[in-house]
Amino acid sequence: MNLLINGDYVNIPSHIQSVESLLNHFKLDQQIVVVELNGTILEKDKQNQYLTDGDKLELVHFVGGG
Repeated sequence: MNLLINGDYVNIPSHIQSVESLLNHFKLDQQIVVVELNGTILEKDKQNQYLTDGDKLELVHFVGGG
């Protein structure tokens, strides 16, 4: 499946079918992440939503630094 993630096309393995599993795949599941799917910000309890080929995601997470 091809997804547009943060402006880049990414080919995702077929076993990843939900936003939740995508976050797990990128090891973002234990971080605070804001997820926008096709222009709509998803609440945490909606991250089990299924993905389809061509979906557009924006993933924003916070990093420390100074």
